[in-house]
This record gives sequence, C-alpha cells and structure tokens, in this order.
Amino acid sequence: MPNFNEVSAVRFVRSLRLLAASILTASVLVSASGASAGVWPNRTIKLIVPFPPGGAADSVARVYADKLSEALKQPVVIENKAGAGTAIAAEAVAAAEPDGYTLSLAPAGQLTILPHINKEIRYDPFKSFVPVSNLATVPYVLAVSPDTPVSSARDLVAAANKDPGKLTYSSCGPGTLCHLSGELFQRQTGTKLLHVPFKGSAPAVNALLGNVVNLSFDTLTVLAPQIRDGKIKGLLVTSRERSSQLPDVPTAAEAGVSDFVVDSWFGLVAPAGTPAEIIQRLNAEVVRIGAQPDVRTRLEAQGLRVTTSTPEEFTDIIKADYGRWGKVIKDSGVEVF
Repeated sequence: MPNFNEVSAVRFVRSLRLLAASILTASVLVSASGASAGVWPNRTIKLIVPFPPGGAADSVARVYADKLSEALKQPVVIENKAGAGTAIAAEAVAAAEPDGYTLSLAPAGQLTILPHINKEIRYDPFKSFVPVSNLATVPYVLAVSPDTPVSSARDLVAAANKDPGKLTYSSCGPGTLCHLSGELFQRQTGTKLLHVPFKGSAPAVNALLGNVVNLSFDTLTVLAPQIRDGKIKGLLVTSRERSSQLPDVPTAAEAGVSDFVVDSWFGLVAPAGTPAEIIQRLNAEVVRIGAQPDVRTRLEAQGLRVTTSTPEEFTDIIKADYGRWGKVIKDSGVEVF
C-alpha cells in the first residue's frame, strides 16, 4: 500500500500536468487571436464594389486598392457585385466574416437611400457595418441625349411640362443617388419624368448615347468625357460652383433650378465586429493615401475630390445624409420594390 507521501507526490505530478496543459491551451488561444489581429493582413483582401466596372465608384475603389496593396504588402482585389440598387453587395459584406479581409466601397445611396425604400434588404446601415473613412466626393450632372431637342435646363423643364411623363431618364439603378437625383429634380422643378433604371452607370450612359432615353443623372466622372467629346449635352452640374472639368456647364442655380445640390460620396466600410485595431490601421493608411499628390491628381482628373475622414466623422456624414434623403423620399413617395 502506498504511503501518504507517495500519494501526495502522484497528486502533485498530476497537478503539474494539468497546469501545463492549461498553459498550453491558453497559449494556443492567444496565438490564434494574435494571428487574426496582430498579424493582419497575411492574405488577400477583397474590396467589394456595388457597381460594374467603369463608374465613379469603381474608379475610386481602384485608386485606393492599388495604394492599399502597396501599404499593406498584400493584394487588395476588386470584386464588382452589382444589382438590386447596391443591396446585393451590401448584404454580402454584412454577412462576411469580420476579420479585415472583406471591405466595401460604400456609395452614399447604399447607406442613406436604399434603407428607406426597400424594406426587404438584409442589412442595417448603422448596425451591419463599421465606417472606416470617407474617400471622395463628386457632383452630379444632368445630361441629355443627342436627339433630345433641348439646350438648357429651362428648355427641359418647358418640354417636360408640355408632355408630363413622356421624357425618360436613365439611372445607374433603382434606389441609387442617380435615381434620387432625378426625383429631387422633379420635385424642385414641378416636372414629371419617367425613370428607366439600369444595372450600373455604363449601361445607363449607353442608353443615353443611343437615344434610348432622353436624359440621365450621373456623376461628373461618368458623364464629363462624353460631354467634352460632344456626344451628349450637359445642362447643369449639381455643385455650388462650376467644375473645372466642365467649365461651360452651369451650376443648377445658374440654370434656374434652385436648391438642387447633390454631392455624392464614396466611403470605405467593413463588416460589423471587425477588430478596432484593424479599423484604425485601415483609417491611418487611407488618410495617408488620400494626402498623396498623385492620388489627388488621379481623382481630380475625374472630377472627384479627396475627402478622407476619421471613422467618427464619416459616421456623422452617414447620419446626416440618411435624414436628408429620407425626407426627399417621404415627400416624393418613391417606391422601388
């Protein structure tokens, strides 16, 4: 029979083994946690863009993705995921793992317009995402097709009032700022137009170039090249001052349309729950990138203005525009789905 000292020794050895196992387990957990945050990024990052290639959002995303790839030493690849007025992309990001490897180029309409008019969407603009930074802003342009017999906004208003609902306008999708710009224009001018939505800016502009529709509301980035080439006619820009890209196109106020100011923004967001240290790192890199002269030059050449911010400042922008466009939607009775 073992004596008391032997039993105590056995128990002591067992305790040591249990302690060693606990320490090993804790070490593994700490190591795993560190791998997800402290070592981030250690693989490809996906940046989802809710439009097809060719629009302003895609342009902004590619400028920042190139620079982020250099800064983070990992590829940042663009995935264009268009459809449902940007809801498809937003839902994909909201459902993604919050590990810093899925990001979203979020246009203003996705977070401030669509939630008001599509109650079926499976994301919340304030609960599903973590704002990283605003990236850039761009005004909108009202342009008309080559065969539409108007040469000014006043001509357009007169033609629309003569035949209400006959003139058509294309947009980059239902529930987007392209769409709501048209609704706001109708509200400010007392006109009635027929909305023809497309899946993205490229097909919407092609419809304008081909005289399939009479007019279109889209960003300066998208429409300015076509206007400068004389393929379509620019009637007004929605900024408070004329654009250096289209110096001959009047502002809305100059064209006789009061209170028609629309500045679209594009921001960077991540799925809710993404670690704070990753958000902070991304914000620091984005702000640094936005200050680089070549980035500003590339974006300004497309009519975009760099507007990086803190996550808190970007949150305030989202909240303010959510309230503004919510009122426009309520007053206009817009329904998409």
